Amino acid sequence: MPADRAAASERPMPPATEKRAVRDTYHGTEVVEDYRWLEDSNDAAVKAWSDAQNAYARLILDKLPGREAIERRVSEIMSAELASYWGVVFHGGKYFAMKEQPPKQQPFLVVSDSLDDLARERVLYDPNTADEAGSASIVWFQPSFDGKLVAVCVAHGGAEIGDVFVYDTATAKQVGEMVPRVNTGTAGGDLAWAPDGSGFYYTRHPRDGERPAADMTFYQQVYFHKLGTPTAEDRYELGKDSPRIAETELKVDERTGRVLATIQNGDGGEFAHYLRTPEGRWRQFSKFEDKIIQAEFGPGDDLFVVTRQGAPRGKVVRVPIGASIDVPGGDVIVPEGDDAIVTSFWRDSTVLTTDSRLYVVYQLGGPSEIRVFDLDGKPQTAPEQLPVSSVGHLVRLEGDDVLFENESYVQPAATYRYDAAAGKVAKAAFKSSEPVNLDDAEVVREFATSKDGTKVPVNIIFRKGTPRDGQNPALVTGYGGYGVNYPPGFRSLNRVLLDHGFVIGVANIRGGGEFGEAWHLEGNLTKKQNVFDDFAALLEHLIERKYTSSDKLAIIGGSNGGLLMGAILTQHPALVRAIVASVGIYDMLRVELSANGEFNITEFGTVKNPDHFKALRAYSPYHNVRAGTDFPAVLFLTGANDPRVEPMQSRKMTARLQAASPAAGPFLLRTSDDSGHGSGTPLTERIAQQVDIYAFLFDQLGVPFEAAVPAADK
Repeated sequence: MPADRAAASERPMPPATEKRAVRDTYHGTEVVEDYRWLEDSNDAAVKAWSDAQNAYARLILDKLPGREAIERRVSEIMSAELASYWGVVFHGGKYFAMKEQPPKQQPFLVVSDSLDDLARERVLYDPNTADEAGSASIVWFQPSFDGKLVAVCVAHGGAEIGDVFVYDTATAKQVGEMVPRVNTGTAGGDLAWAPDGSGFYYTRHPRDGERPAADMTFYQQVYFHKLGTPTAEDRYELGKDSPRIAETELKVDERTGRVLATIQNGDGGEFAHYLRTPEGRWRQFSKFEDKIIQAEFGPGDDLFVVTRQGAPRGKVVRVPIGASIDVPGGDVIVPEGDDAIVTSFWRDSTVLTTDSRLYVVYQLGGPSEIRVFDLDGKPQTAPEQLPVSSVGHLVRLEGDDVLFENESYVQPAATYRYDAAAGKVAKAAFKSSEPVNLDDAEVVREFATSKDGTKVPVNIIFRKGTPRDGQNPALVTGYGGYGVNYPPGFRSLNRVLLDHGFVIGVANIRGGGEFGEAWHLEGNLTKKQNVFDDFAALLEHLIERKYTSSDKLAIIGGSNGGLLMGAILTQHPALVRAIVASVGIYDMLRVELSANGEFNITEFGTVKNPDHFKALRAYSPYHNVRAGTDFPAVLFLTGANDPRVEPMQSRKMTARLQAASPAAGPFLLRTSDDSGHGSGTPLTERIAQQVDIYAFLFDQLGVPFEAAVPAADK
């Protein structure tokens, strides 16, 4: 047992936090809290409090045993000067891709006319040259159809407020004018080029003076920008009647010039669809309540639509584009099956048509796979894929050939080319090069039984030959929200854990989309408690199966996964030894009042609804901290520029725990001044965060840090 737990009285005490009681009444229930004053990030007193908490965290984290060795090893892995590529796009005979290569602080954009010869790549835009501190980052990019121009969305400080710049592919020089505020934190943003490259459709957010400050990241609309003209002259297209929390995806059919706009109602998975004719007339062909999720242009005058009408796991319908667009009357090309179709929103294509084929990604309860059909729905030969892996980012080449990305828990991500006629797969040079391998790891998939009898999968990774004696340290993660799948992925820092005997668990709990929309709906709104019950059942399963024990068990999660961490902390404090919670949500009664809180109502509910309030109050971690409870140690991490989850969530939860159980913990809060929700975080800060996390976990679980086994490195 770590010394700080054995003798808490010897541990430095956290800074005192003033209590200022505030009372609210919801549907006849009075709720009292003491730390609302910590919500205002601009208050000098709050800034001083946050600085004091950072100093307290550093006082403990910097003195943890083995920290220097951990820092060397983590830095060695994360700073390895190896290149990784992802997000390949093919336009005009050119391949555009994101590239990451330490010691550069941020990924950058490259272009090449070859998938296989990296010597022919050129840098198109590098945010590191614009900002050596690493504050600037690429949010997304979109080439024109002929590949001669590329639009790049750039944000700063992790805030995700992105402006678009256009670059000439041949010269890498900026052309035209900057288009401001195309992207914001939760609403996101998108852009689609006109077929002739003369301009683009884009998501426009309010600009200074157009709306009150509280509305500046809402009311997203679609405009058209013609290159070489002032943005003040951009043409309005769509969105004045959209909800305040609209999120928009845009696609253009190169052959006809038709524009497809998909508008999501916040983050709840409800979509409306609009089609613009080449003459400029918009037609709505689905509403939020219609359960039509995704539409893609086919090779003819038709749309291929993924709908959940009478098919919660999804089916594909072919719909002619005529005087009307009748989705219910369309031909069912791919009927609903036992597995769920993975749908995509913004750039990660999971349903793709080619000249004569339809590629569809299916979810297998966590892992995923590509299946192939002809345009009438007859199954065709699918590309060979890694076992227990995740696939995605389908990209059309020529004919029926495609690119796709594939990775597993033990194989790094890479882009693969599928030759449809030959039925052969070849790995492209655009891949992730890692400084370690995980060839000695074994992956098993087991099922736990949740509180209500639901079977819930967990993916378990450990070094081959690891004993099942209940003595292994373990680190388990999960998410469980927004219909988001938690797929297999290669993580190089797992090498450090495996070298020290860790068992790693990845949970596929309800609230996600691993088994379709029903799986999601069983874990949102008033059924959110199922998410926490599932995760607790998985942790108990690992203990019962002697992979680990409570004293050797830690959990980690971020954002909605941070809420999961808070719920396990308050509902099952004796189940785990340590918790790492990043950019999490803990005060469920006031989250909807945050700058972007309204986006989350479709997932969590609102305190204005009495049934929603009852459920929110019952599991809200902040409101369920019980004084005197022997809570496990917690490391909270947050970013001062987070546009998705306000840092006040972590501040209030930390203060509540420190006051309620001073003898437990410790409860540490680490706030980064130059990061946000995670996107755009500079390399040096990412390394610093991981060093703190690993030092904290190794200490709390009583695992002495030793040098890595050389054979584990490439």
